[in-house]
Parts: sequence; C-alpha cells; structure tokens
Amino acid sequence: MLIKAAPHCRRPAVRRPEGQSRRRRRYNRDVNDVALPVGAAPVGVGVFDLTPDALKEVLSGWNEPAYRADQILAWVYRRDADDYDAMSNLPGPLRAKLGASLPIYRSQVLARRVAADGTTKLLLGWPDGATSECVCIPDSDRRTACVSTQVGCPVGCLFCASGLDGLQRQLSCGEIVEQAMRVRQVCGDARLSNVVFMGLGEPLHNYHATVAAVRTLNAAWGVGIGARKITVSTVGLPKAIRQLAEEGLQIKLAVSLHAPNDELRRQIIPWAEAIDIASLVEAARVYFEKTTREVTLEYVLLGGLNDAPQHARELAQVAKGMRSNVNLIRYNPVESLPFQRPDAAAAERFMAILRAEGVNTHLRRSRGIDVDAACGQLRRRSATMGAVVSRRSG
Repeated sequence: MLIKAAPHCRRPAVRRPEGQSRRRRRYNRDVNDVALPVGAAPVGVGVFDLTPDALKEVLSGWNEPAYRADQILAWVYRRDADDYDAMSNLPGPLRAKLGASLPIYRSQVLARRVAADGTTKLLLGWPDGATSECVCIPDSDRRTACVSTQVGCPVGCLFCASGLDGLQRQLSCGEIVEQAMRVRQVCGDARLSNVVFMGLGEPLHNYHATVAAVRTLNAAWGVGIGARKITVSTVGLPKAIRQLAEEGLQIKLAVSLHAPNDELRRQIIPWAEAIDIASLVEAARVYFEKTTREVTLEYVLLGGLNDAPQHARELAQVAKGMRSNVNLIRYNPVESLPFQRPDAAAAERFMAILRAEGVNTHLRRSRGIDVDAACGQLRRRSATMGAVVSRRSG
C-alpha cells in the first residue's frame, strides 16, 4: 500500500526551468504501448546491425559462401577489426566490396573526455549529423559501457539534460551495439564486462532495436557479454516491461522511479501523468516471476525535493511491494536547471531509513562529474559551442 506524503513533506509544484513548459511531449497518448510511432531509425546499415543469418543473406546475394559471414564476424567481434583490409583470410575483391557497401564503424568520435576517476565519455557523430553519448565506467577490474538508445529523449524528466531538446530520432540496433564497441576500444587491456542501457533516451520506447542490441551484445558470435551483466533501465512502460519478460532474456531491469508517490512523480516526470506507480509495481512483479531477476529501483536524490525522511519511508513501502533493491544516486547538477545535489550526510540518512525498513539499498558513487557526466550534458555543451557540425547525409 502506498503512503501519502505527510503534510510537512509536501512541496509546492516543481517550478520548471525557463523555456520548459508543462506541455505534453509528442507521443502516443497510451504510453504503455510498445509500438510508438516516433522518430524512425536512419537509413543505412552497418555490420553491427546484422545477425549471422542476415549477413549470410547479404553475402548470398553476392554469390559468396555462407562461411564468409562467420569469418567477418570473428574479425569484427573477436579481433576488433575496424577495416576490412585487415581481414587477411578474405579475398581482395570481397574486402573491397564490403568496404564500399557495408561499413563496420559508421560513427566518428567527435569528443572524448576523461575524468579524474578514469570515467571516459565519448560523443559520437552519425552520418546524418545526429549525435549520441556513451561512457566507459571503470571499477576495479570491471569495465562497464553505458549506452544510449535514442538521439535525445521524449520523456522530458525535468532534472535531466537528455530531454531538454526532445527526441530527434531512434538509434538503430547497430548504432547501439557500435557504442559498446567504441567503449571497448577505450578499455585498454581490460575486458568490457558489463553494459547498461542508461544513456540518452528511453530504451523501451525504442523497444525492438533495444532487444535486438541486447541479443547481439549477449551472443557468442557477438560482443559476448553475459546476460546477467546487461541492464536495461526504463522510466517505466508497463506493457513493454511485460513484453520484455517474455523475451527469454536473463538481463537485469532497472526502473527509474525518482519519486515515492504519484503526486511528486507527476511533477518531475511528464510521462508519469499516464503511468502510476501501482502499475509499475505490478509489471515489475511479472518481470520477476518470468525471469527470476530482481528489479532495481533507480532513485535520483534531488536536494530538498524528494530526499526527506518521509520520502524514504514511502519508497520503502513501494520497494517491499515487489522483489527489488534500491539504487540511490545523488543528483549530478546540470547547468541551467535549478535542482540541487544533496550532501553526503543527507544521502546516507536516506539510505539508513530504507535499510532499517529491510530494503536492500545501495548508494551509487557519482562518476565523472568533471566531464559532463550526467546524460546529455556533453552533447548539449558541444552543440552550444559549435563543436558539432551537422553533415548532410549522402
């Protein structure tokens, strides 16, 4: 049962940043739908878009034997080849044809920022001039790739830089996979061990490309990341969560909750106007029943807004309504947005209340604050400074 906020914890309606009105973003009114008709992926296919069967079909059209597909994919995924000329066991004419017709990497690295803690953020530019971000997060011997699924974001969470300019377009399966491969290039001698879909965009709003990318990342012929080391984070689309539960994947699911009650959540997440917390809890229960994977509740602590003791007690009741754990994140400030980062003591108190209620809770260490770490910041800063030059496709 959800607890209503105590009167002393209720706050006036959140003031939106200047220029960010309370308009509804352009999306199908039923945001629980999986197939939402927005921003198609770009024209153009690269190797990372193709399964072995799809690549064999392309090669068959060129009268090439099917085994060439296995050779090409081994070069790309096992040997990190970024040029067909390196593929010495392919005939020269085929290498030339592949190079002209089926690029390996379609992106350019427009910017690279390395933080004091080793976090590396990349800004990628695509042939149509769109840009996206991906991040390499080091932690002991683990290397995690944080990838984006959309150019921009349609959700428009008020505290997030990702959605300030809305949704430009979807990323294709290959563009999502390519981000992980770009991150692998900066891992050095360390192996890329984890992938999290926590960059720009709402992964389940680009459902089919997200699932296809997960399969390539997980596949033995692909990137080879264990399913349990792949996490998809969503603001919470109940119908899509239920569909994901039926995919036969053992990946982790994270739900970006950010508020413990519907009243506050609607103020900071526009899509919460059509999706209540009770429906998310029920969808999360289904996900656990189908996959046996405990759901993570992501909760960004916004100083003075959602970090009071009563909010912690409410959040505990939500968490205990399903098999879940809570991941707390202190807000990474975004220039031009009014939200504050709570101090460490306030975050520790919030976590202590949850743990006292029996909720498995972790306080995630902030990474890369000195390199525009929050989603969308590097992309927006580069665009503002004119560092990104749009190129005409074709």
